[in-house]
Amino acid sequence: MQQQLRIVGVDVAKAKLVVAGLQQPAQVVLNCAPAITVWLRGLPVGTVVAMEATGAHHRLLAQMAHAAGMRVLVLNARDVFFYAKALSGRGKTDRLDAALIARFAAEHNARLHAWRPATGVQQQVQDLLRRRAQVTRLRVALRQTLSDVAQLQEAGQRLCEHFEVLLQEIDRQLLAALDSDPQLQRGVALLRTITGFGPQASVLVAALLSRVRFDNADALVAYSGLDPRPQDSGTKHGKRRLSKRGPAQLRRQLYLAAFGASHSHALGAVYRALKAKGFAPTQALVILARKLLRVAWAVWHSGQPFDAARLTPMHG
Repeated sequence: MQQQLRIVGVDVAKAKLVVAGLQQPAQVVLNCAPAITVWLRGLPVGTVVAMEATGAHHRLLAQMAHAAGMRVLVLNARDVFFYAKALSGRGKTDRLDAALIARFAAEHNARLHAWRPATGVQQQVQDLLRRRAQVTRLRVALRQTLSDVAQLQEAGQRLCEHFEVLLQEIDRQLLAALDSDPQLQRGVALLRTITGFGPQASVLVAALLSRVRFDNADALVAYSGLDPRPQDSGTKHGKRRLSKRGPAQLRRQLYLAAFGASHSHALGAVYRALKAKGFAPTQALVILARKLLRVAWAVWHSGQPFDAARLTPMHG
């Protein structure tokens, strides 16, 4: 008789891990290498270890469980949230969350992709891009906060100049990281041929495609959260909304890429054709962003530069 697959869910925090199985009581493990090592040694071979993506706090557990030969699932927190909402749970604790993660992983294990660790360069690029996005948001917030305070304009401008110096240093380190990985560097150069793709979008998408294997462009679009979610019932057709399942930073960069492409000679006609069909400007930009992401997948896997003639209004 085939042995039942053992799945454990882990609610991750900075200092501790709360672990629960489908049939096992919850336990607490310190989120540090020695404690995780001892806990992993007690798990049967082939155990599935599931956790939510939590920025950096889950990273040590994922790496160590993968190195120990476990199947590791790093789940989209949004998916788990809606799953919990559908179950109408009456409470929320770390122990309940860990058990919920285990249940979600058990029900969806067959369709979930096992987590694979990023290379040192890939991780460095991801971290730098994340920090760059955060610094940019802080700079914008600073400008907005001080925009109507005349007596602080000069001091605010000096602070914004320091932000610019920091961004330049991040960009310098990004280039240095790419220089150390010729394959990733070639991928970035290839994506830069896509109209609208600047340095940030190219590096972000290249880092993603070099780390995660998507079977097709549809899978990549679904990961990004740019896929429209229908809300139909019977004869009623509700308004389509983006699923927004994936990284917000990725969607933001693709939207900016689409905005740039919409003003270009090469793809401006595609954008205008979408508006001519009745789409609002924002809707047209989202559709164009989705098209550009599909192009990125094709360019990456074909190894051929972007050909704007293939993305005409007729083929949109």
